[in-house]
Order: sequence, then structure tokens, then C-alpha cells
Amino acid sequence: MSKSSKQQDKSDSNPASDFSDLTAIFLNCTLKPKGTASHTEALIKVSKSIMLKQGVAVEELRPVDYELAPGVYPDMTEHGFDKDDWPELSKKVLAADILVIGTPIWLGEVSSVCRRVIERLYSESGKLNDKGQYIYYGRVGGCIVTGNEDGVKHCAMSTLYSLQHLGYAIPPQADAGWIGEAGPGPSYNDPDSGGPENEFTQRNTTFMTWNLMHLARVLKQQGGFPALGNQRDQWEAGCRFDHPNPDYR
Repeated sequence: MSKSSKQQDKSDSNPASDFSDLTAIFLNCTLKPKGTASHTEALIKVSKSIMLKQGVAVEELRPVDYELAPGVYPDMTEHGFDKDDWPELSKKVLAADILVIGTPIWLGEVSSVCRRVIERLYSESGKLNDKGQYIYYGRVGGCIVTGNEDGVKHCAMSTLYSLQHLGYAIPPQADAGWIGEAGPGPSYNDPDSGGPENEFTQRNTTFMTWNLMHLARVLKQQGGFPALGNQRDQWEAGCRFDHPNPDYR
């Protein structure tokens, strides 16, 4: 038996490596509707397949297939729009231990769909969980980026910053991506692009996936993110968690 096989067998016997009670949702923020080939989806499948092999319950959706009204309120039909599918999509997001946002790169930025999704995630961020923390505490976030122009790290930076600011926990190496040569050229899953064989991309996608599962496992085992010094309802009730100047107001 090889050394790597022995290490895998040892890991399999460790309760910390049992991910079968975890759930994950991948939001592919492609501009293309369901049924249309998506390069971002092709890279998402790499991460998704690893999670499925580990027993994680996975769902993959394209927000472009939903009618997401612009705005930063949980239900924009209460603010002048005739229809808003965000409340339906939000339930799926809040039910997942892991959220992975996938986006193509356009003009060096995340897609317009990705930006809309982040705005709508923000619309829920004022809500609290049953510990008095912000609603996304206890969940883990990551991102996948594809394109045929520069910008993977820039898009990952803005996406992961947004997720952590809203309350998601971000593990090490929480992003993965692929870009071709600068300028017009093949995208990730095009013939002869080299994307599916790219060592750097495949390694980072694998590491990202396992790190997401590891952190989600830790948080779930301890019942979420520790509730001390971060409870908004307690702060509003007057608790200052060792803040050095309780009379600052």
C-alpha cells in the first residue's frame, strides 16, 4: 500500500473527516441560462464531485434563472417590484453549511449576476441567528472564478471580502480559478484550452474544497461560531464585552 493510501485510510477512520451531514450550495453566476454550456460550471463540477464523494449533500443553481430584483431588502416586492425570487433562493442559501459562489470574469470584474447575488445576500445580513449573532455566522464561504482574461485574484478578493463581511467564515485557500492567455482566446472547458489539465487550477480547486469541508465540519461539531463578544442583541442590551470605554456614547 502506498504512503498516500495509508494516509487516506487513517483519515477515513477519523470522525473529523466524516462530512456526510454537511450541505453545500454552489451558485453559478454565469450569464447563461440553464441548459447552456458554462465554463464556470465545468470548474464547479471538480469541487462538487469531491464533496459528493465525501457524502456532502450538494445543490448547484444558476441565479440567472431566477428573477432577482435589484435592491438590498429581503423581499423587493415590498419595495415596488412586481416579482422577486430572492426569498426562495435565500432559503436554500441559509439551509447550506457551505456556499461557493462561481463567477466568470467580464472586464476584469465579477459578473453582473454575481454582484446582484452579493447585494441580495447583504439584504439578509441584518437578521440574527438564535444566538444573537448575524445570520450567516457558522457558515463557510468560497469562490470559483473562470475567464480568458486577467482578474481571478481580483474577483476572488472582492467576493471573499463580501462573504466574510456578511458573516461567513473563510478558510485558507478558499478560492480557485482558471484564465487563459490575456485577450481573446479559449475559455476553461474549450477544446485544447488546457484548463481541465492545469495543475495549478486543479490543485487549488481540490485544496479549496477540502478546506471548506474541514472548516464546516469544525463549526458544525461545536454548534456554530462561538457566541461571545459578537452578539448584536447583547450589545444593544448594553453588554460591552470588555470594550475599554463602556461610556463612549
